[in-house]
Amino acid sequence: MGNKKAAEWNRLDNAAKIFPPASSKRDSKVFRFACELFEEVEPEPLQAALEQTVEMFPIFRSVLRKGLFWYYLEASTLEPAVHTENKMPCSPLYDGDRRDLLFRVTYYRRRISLEVHHAITDGTGAMQFLRMLVYHYLSIRYAGDFPDGLPPMDYDASMTQRKADSFQKYYSGKQRVKMEKMPPAYQIRGMRLPTGQMRVIEGVMSARAVLNAAHSYHATMTVFLSAVLLCAIHDEMPLRRERERVVLMVPVNLRKYFSSESARNFFSIIRVGHCFASDGKTLGEVVGQIGRVFAQELTTERLGRRMDDLAALEHNVFARLVPLVFKDMGMAAANRMARRAITASISNIGKVDMPPPMREYIRQFDVFTSTDRLQMCMCSYQDRLVLSFSSVFADTDIIKRFFRTLTGMGIDMKIVSNPLDEE
Repeated sequence: MGNKKAAEWNRLDNAAKIFPPASSKRDSKVFRFACELFEEVEPEPLQAALEQTVEMFPIFRSVLRKGLFWYYLEASTLEPAVHTENKMPCSPLYDGDRRDLLFRVTYYRRRISLEVHHAITDGTGAMQFLRMLVYHYLSIRYAGDFPDGLPPMDYDASMTQRKADSFQKYYSGKQRVKMEKMPPAYQIRGMRLPTGQMRVIEGVMSARAVLNAAHSYHATMTVFLSAVLLCAIHDEMPLRRERERVVLMVPVNLRKYFSSESARNFFSIIRVGHCFASDGKTLGEVVGQIGRVFAQELTTERLGRRMDDLAALEHNVFARLVPLVFKDMGMAAANRMARRAITASISNIGKVDMPPPMREYIRQFDVFTSTDRLQMCMCSYQDRLVLSFSSVFADTDIIKRFFRTLTGMGIDMKIVSNPLDEE
């Protein structure tokens, strides 16, 4: 008998550890990135493109396993296959009783969609995967259109860099384990959609028009849109609850502050809040308040200290010896406590670009995520900015108020929504 080669495995990065125990039918911890082309997607070139792309991102060909003390990613021989879209957006990918890949690639008409479980990667890593997938698809599908050779991509990280755990690299060991104080925040209430359903509403508009509106308030686009969302939530708040703080959770791409080309998770979060009873009610006042918080929190020193605080528990020798079943209970409790401190979430993936010769084939990119509350994600391509809301609430009044604020500023947009079972 020959010796069976042991499967390669990787520890979950620090940010990923919360996602397996927090995954549920209500919130699958899956997010979707999509690229809409100008022509119908052909499955054969897409499958060939996927096979090339996954070779460049080996961490994607992993299954999630449970150890005695930690979850870990085990290399798999499973081959991903593209298929037509036939499930609700962000349907579950992780099942503790099965060994499945934690991502899927689907197509529908002119759209290529990538859905990923957060245990594998974050928004930046997923977007790099999708960009490479689209790059290979276009190079195969329209091979005759590039007689002088394929244009180079701007993502040329080595295999080692893509697989790196940047949390381990930048952990200084200086911080002690600290419990962050998170006072309760205002919670949106209302009838929820049936479990397994999620409403997705997208607004497509000019990125330049929104940026001009933000600049009129001397703000970045993220600060401006965060303030607009806070005001939309406030407009639907009962008057008796106006003293409750409305808090947004904002993911931060740490690659902008610490050198990293990792295709795994490497992000932090900040919380920005506003009390409309005491901090002002106009959009300008909210923009000013939120802008100050962003400026205070988004520094290398502050983000590094927070990264150390969160990683300290992982490096604690006594915590390492706690069996996974008890860790799961602790992380689930921590997740419930964190949820009470957040009203909604907003995430800006930023500008998406492709090599100039390929731009003419692509109409737009967009992104949204599973959620057990209200979440907005955004990204732009050329001048097309897509603001995507995902929500478990039947009521859409907050989303309507958000978009009406922008149209009231003269910003034209097109709004689309996914069909639900009862509609």
